[in-house]
Amino acid sequence: MLGIVRQKMLEQSLKKIRPAVSVLRSYSSAAKQMTVREALNSALDEEMSADSKVFLMGEEVGEYQGAYKITKGLLDKYGPERVLDTPITEAGFTGIAVGAAYYGVKPVVEFMTFNFSMQAIDHIINSAAKTNYMSSGRISVPIVFRGPNGAAAGVGAQHSQCYAAWYASCPGLKVLAPYSSEDARGLLKAGIRDPDPVVFLENELLYGESFPVSDEVLDSSFCLPIGKAKIERKGKDVTIAAYSKMVGYALKAAETLEKDGIDAEVINLRSIRPLDRSTINASVRKTNRLVTVEEAFPQHGVGAEICASIVEESFAYLDAPVERIAGADVPMPYAANLERMAVPQVEDIVRAAKRTCYRLVS
Repeated sequence: MLGIVRQKMLEQSLKKIRPAVSVLRSYSSAAKQMTVREALNSALDEEMSADSKVFLMGEEVGEYQGAYKITKGLLDKYGPERVLDTPITEAGFTGIAVGAAYYGVKPVVEFMTFNFSMQAIDHIINSAAKTNYMSSGRISVPIVFRGPNGAAAGVGAQHSQCYAAWYASCPGLKVLAPYSSEDARGLLKAGIRDPDPVVFLENELLYGESFPVSDEVLDSSFCLPIGKAKIERKGKDVTIAAYSKMVGYALKAAETLEKDGIDAEVINLRSIRPLDRSTINASVRKTNRLVTVEEAFPQHGVGAEICASIVEESFAYLDAPVERIAGADVPMPYAANLERMAVPQVEDIVRAAKRTCYRLVS
């Protein structure tokens, strides 16, 4: 009898709680844990299963199961006609993939690092990005270029550059940068389903990170909208806008700032092009302060574009100068101590946020 009473009391309590939960929820509502690597693998698997036009190609994506094991198990499941190992020739296999997309199939091209996409940039920009416009909309190019982007660890300058701003400056491309497992699943699915070429910038250091995912995220129909940012943490004192790995740093900075009485709002951009200017501007109009965070070089960066947007659309709402946190304006050093100095750290974000709030910075 006592158990029945407790059950009824619990049900009544849940009825009171549920409306509040549904309002706050943004796709993911806690539950299982999933790594970013598993999220990407499952997204590829489900999209290949749902659409026979989707196929994978790149260096070591098949027999070796992927250089980072993102494509693990897919060769055995779908065979060598849909999971194609390529020679080490980015210009060659990217050109073949773009031609295949012209024909109507949906290639997913893996670069072992986006630094190597420079070998194929003519096909990505001149062949993929511009064709729909130049053909008056008659030719769509449904292709995804994906792989690790930005700094890894101890791999030197030629493997550590962030190309978000490079590709986001080109009309005709959509540029996505996931942070969490939810982002990875939902955005990769969206990219594969999109009729336009998509540059999908992952982060090698996030592949093994686990994040909570809900049943909704795990559903095969789950898909995130391209061009929509996510407010990871609500706040009222300062807006921190970041993407990819820097979102995690921004969230840690927000925890530190909270101890000093500063309530930071953290925006996960998710989409670099198109950029969700409305969400960023709405946040800044509420907090009256802005800090942008990115690993890339400061000049002509994503942060610079966001700051320009705020100055154009929300300048009158600013109570302090905007702050940009970016990587050092140098090629990535190899030495570990110098490497750490070349990329933003949590303490850099904390100091910038305190400056915008006119707090003393130690």
